[in-house]
Order: sequence, then structure tokens, then C-alpha cells
Amino acid sequence: MTKKICVALKDNSYDIVIGSGILKNLGTAVKRLNIGRDAVVITNPKIKRLYGSVVEKSLKAQGLSVVFLTVPDGERAKSAPKAFELMEKLARYDVFKKVFIVALGGGVIGDLAGYVAAAYKRGIPYIQVPTTFLAQIDSAIGGKTAVDVSVGKNLVGAFHQPKIVFSDVAVLKTLSQRQIRNGFSEAVKYGVIRDPKLFQYLEKNYARILKNDGAALTHVVAQSSRIKADVVMADEKETLGIRVVLNFGHTVGHAIEAAGRYKVYQHGEAIALGMRAAAELSRQITQCPAKDLQRLNDLLTAIGLPQTLKGVKLSDVTRLMTHDKKFISGRTRFVLAKKIGSVKVVEGISSERIETAVRGLY
Repeated sequence: MTKKICVALKDNSYDIVIGSGILKNLGTAVKRLNIGRDAVVITNPKIKRLYGSVVEKSLKAQGLSVVFLTVPDGERAKSAPKAFELMEKLARYDVFKKVFIVALGGGVIGDLAGYVAAAYKRGIPYIQVPTTFLAQIDSAIGGKTAVDVSVGKNLVGAFHQPKIVFSDVAVLKTLSQRQIRNGFSEAVKYGVIRDPKLFQYLEKNYARILKNDGAALTHVVAQSSRIKADVVMADEKETLGIRVVLNFGHTVGHAIEAAGRYKVYQHGEAIALGMRAAAELSRQITQCPAKDLQRLNDLLTAIGLPQTLKGVKLSDVTRLMTHDKKFISGRTRFVLAKKIGSVKVVEGISSERIETAVRGLY
């Protein structure tokens, strides 16, 4: 069964389409959007090998032309030099064309291709075809595009909404357990910030999700997408302080990723550790009930996400946190849990307190 969620924005509304085995229908959905004639698919070699032919066939069946631009797998592809290299290739190709971009891949591809779409000619249409659990429930939705620089992640970017997000949960069958756990981490986040029923569903069904059960995955992708869509609709460009709730666990998590040079911990693993640190701060500051924090830590452990921080220096994590975009004018800003399903943004937490919470992960 296909589910459709509308991200209703003032100028840039679009649908999130979720289902199993729907990738072959991509061309029909794109043709309906009338965004261009010439598809430039940005992907990596592995994803191209797995799904390139399905995407190409589907688009060409609707009379669209298709070319592929590939980048290396992994976070290293999400760089300014790589983005400009893609834009050079795009500019050379874009002669008497009406191009649009297809971001075919996980979060790295989505962020990079989205940034290229935002910057090239001051913005061209693009669509998100997320192929990881993490991208389907989080990064493909909301129009945040970015590349990394040496001092931090996602520091160079733009808001540029896709024209559609096309999430086929059947493609998740090719993911490793580690990649499924990565996405699971963000699903847990959604439960904590907005949806106690989703959190409870994850507690009861985590084994099904880890075994790639299609119905369970479709439910989690749809519920998580709905929450993300609601938050984005309320605060599209993070100007009202509402969208910041999506950063639960991310302040420490992004610093852990960067401290390990994106090689030690993958995104969801780092976010899980960030949520554990945020849980400790929540215990102290928002008086979140101990049983709720226990449920959070127990669920992360049951999923198989890391419990302790290894291979990364504490000093590097605390230093990199100071570059976090969520800190305002030198003041720390954390999203803390009040209970499962409700969070609070707290500013001005002392660096000593934060460091102690992070030290507790070791």
C-alpha cells in the first residue's frame, strides 16, 4: 500500500510517497510534476549498480532523458570541491536542456545533490529518492542541503525543498544491519520529541524492523516522515525555533562524528550516543522521569546502538561542539527531554555540565 504525506509549505509544497516496490513508478510521478525534460541522476557506483537501471528505465519510459553523475561512497563525497566538480559537469552538459536533479542514495547523496541543485543557476528543481532507512525518515525531507568543511559538518548549505520525496522501503533490503540501526536511531529521536506511540511501537517491534519486515518499515518511515513534515511545515527555515527540536541528540552526536573524522561512528551511532548524553542532561535539568530515560537507553541498547564512546578523544568532542550551528552567540543550546514524546530547548548550560555528560559516555 502506498502512503502519501503532503509537506504543505507556502511556496514549495511537495509530497512524500512511501511504499514497497514503487521505484518502477518514479517516472510517472516525475512526469506529472513537469519540472524538466533532462534528468541528471547524482548517485554513487554501488547505488547505481543496484537501482540505476530501474530509475533510468522508469524515467525514459516517460520520454525523459537520463544521465548519471557518480561520486565516491561515504561522507568524503560531501565536500565543497566535489559539489563544484558536479556543477562544472552539469554546466557543460546543460546546453539546450531543461535539467533537473535526481538525488538517488542515502543522506550524503541527498545533501550533496540538494546543495548542487540549490546553488546551480541559483536553484534548479530536484527530487529525493532516498535509499537508506536514515534518509527515508529524516534527511531527505525538509530541504536542508549542505556540504561539510574541515571544522564541522553541514556548515555550508542552503534551504532548497525537493519537488517530491520518493521512498521505496523495498530498497532497504540491500542495507546492512549497521545501516538499518543508523536509521533506527533517528526513528527513536522522533518518538522522544513528538510521538510516544511511535516510541512504544519501536520498543515492541524493533526485532521485526531489524529483520527488514516490510510492513513494520513502512509504518516507521510513514510515522517518522509525518512528524518531520509537521515540524518543517511549522518552521520551514528554522527561523522560529520550532525546527530545532529535530536536533535532539545531534549537538553531541555531530561533534562525535567529526571527532572521529566520520570514520569511527556513522551518523545514527553518533546520534545514539548524543541522545544518551542528552538523557543525562535531561535528568539533571528538565527532571525527565528516570523511567523514561531508562526506556530510551534500553531501546538504544536493544537495537544494538553503541553504549560507550571509544576511539574518539573527549577534548576533540568538546572542541568541535563549539562550532555547532545550534549554539547562538556563544551560548549553548540543547534539546532536552521532558518525557517520552515531549522536549524543551534549553540555553546556557555550562560547558562543565556538558563535558561531564559527555565524559559519562566513556
